[in-house]
Amino acid sequence: MSLLEISNLSVEFPGRHGTFTAVKNTSLHVERGEILGIVGESGAGKSTIGNAIVGLLQAPGRLAGGTIVLDQERIDDINTDVIQQIRGRRVGMIFQDPMTSLNPIETIEFQLVETIQHHLGFDAKRARQRAVELLQMVGIPNADERILQYPHQFSGGMRQRVVIALALSADPELIIADEPTTALDVSIQAQILELIKKLCRQEDVGVILVTHDMGVIAETADRVAVMYRGQLVEIGPTAQILGDPRHAYTKSLIAAVPPSNKRISRFPKLAYQEAGSPTAKEFELSEHWLSQEQQQKVKSETILSVRDICKSFTLHSSLFSRSKETVDAVRHVSFDIQTGETFGLVGESGSGKSTIARLITGILKLTSGEIFYAGLPLHKSSLTPDEQKKRRQIQMIFQDPYSSLNPRMRVADIIAEPIYINDDPQSVKDVDKITRDLLNLVELEAAAGSKYPHEFSGGQRQRISIARALASRPRFLICDEPTSALDVSIQAQILNLLKDLQEQLGLTMLFISHDLPVIRQMCDRTGVLLLGELVEVAATETIFENPEHDYTKSLISLMPKFVSKAAV
Repeated sequence: MSLLEISNLSVEFPGRHGTFTAVKNTSLHVERGEILGIVGESGAGKSTIGNAIVGLLQAPGRLAGGTIVLDQERIDDINTDVIQQIRGRRVGMIFQDPMTSLNPIETIEFQLVETIQHHLGFDAKRARQRAVELLQMVGIPNADERILQYPHQFSGGMRQRVVIALALSADPELIIADEPTTALDVSIQAQILELIKKLCRQEDVGVILVTHDMGVIAETADRVAVMYRGQLVEIGPTAQILGDPRHAYTKSLIAAVPPSNKRISRFPKLAYQEAGSPTAKEFELSEHWLSQEQQQKVKSETILSVRDICKSFTLHSSLFSRSKETVDAVRHVSFDIQTGETFGLVGESGSGKSTIARLITGILKLTSGEIFYAGLPLHKSSLTPDEQKKRRQIQMIFQDPYSSLNPRMRVADIIAEPIYINDDPQSVKDVDKITRDLLNLVELEAAAGSKYPHEFSGGQRQRISIARALASRPRFLICDEPTSALDVSIQAQILNLLKDLQEQLGLTMLFISHDLPVIRQMCDRTGVLLLGELVEVAATETIFENPEHDYTKSLISLMPKFVSKAAV
């Protein structure tokens, strides 16, 4: 019998406006030593299946039908105390959002040691030793020191590695990996995927791999299940599903994957549309509200100049300067970005990509160096009101779409807030219409405006973040992993939108991503960061076709290879 048997599973979420069925009569099975990939659009029910298995459905969600059997034991009808013993010990969970799945007020050591002691009964010394080994296993350098730190002191990718270590801590029989490589660069992604495959081969662990990354699916999964609007539309061996899909939705989904072997002008849109499905309104941006402050579309002038910037963080403070321990996150980095250009930054997690973005926006203060935006010295200790207004031309799409949205505000208010801050009388007058238009631009229905962030999937929350950034009509947009939480179909739409904004509005972008195929499609030039230093800057096609630095060559070689037939 299979390790996991799911039969006719249905999951419902009752609400004031009726009952929403998130999963409909879905049947799956996972064998020991097998990796089952689950793909589909954001909101298709992929994560809901994983949450249902371990009893983590968010209220008022409920199992409306079907059975879940783990190693011949039915677990869908057991009480809370029993499922808590199964969760973590027999079934490990790698959650999509690493920041919200870690306790921000406890050290990494406390969280790992507590989990190991609870499930395995180790003493404190042995539990700590295993915790350090787990951190080393998932690729965290200086694990014996970094285990003493808190989640906020780790980059997004490193937090994801800690979550993976937590999932592996009790030697589970089944691992549910919900976007486990979302925040990881290609080198650590390759390491983590190899670790998961090794567990399957050597320990007979079963894995449910929920991901939007078709390259990961192609290189990792044994079988693939395709979900659409809560229903299983196709399932089969990976080679068959990716090479010869039968269902129209699967064909459309695969066609939207960005090719890794060449640059294309635009991403194909999701062609499959179920009867009665809502269709996003097409906007002519030249006549749209966003274009009312259109910038001159030239690429000859420098809009952003970064000069010899450094940023150090204090690990352990002390009254005596000699006793302080610091880490250099950014070391003597310099580059220029031209008006209308998309400049990419790539590198391993912790290489300084997001730190540079936060230095440009003023979220972090420089240790040394200078940053100029359209002649404005952003490194000044204080800016005049007019300079502050000019600085607001720089907007940022953050890597983590949940923690960057106010959970107590409705989506419409979140998007409208920048409009009120900019205090443009005409915009304030039309704020409701503008908000609806922006929601439509990122393919969310107008009704989404009355909801709260927790009511959306990770990909949908990222779309809200993009709409909010556009609400300020930015001239310079910093995109910090803007598609890391998006499935390939929505990714294609968002990247096309960003290309349209750049072309028609003269928008300039700093594009940070670990997804190398996306970097290839989006960026004119790319800089490669290694341990806080910029080791190579060149035209993007040069980076991919003829890299010079050994580290760049290594990144390109580790990139998951997936080329859909539609993209060839």
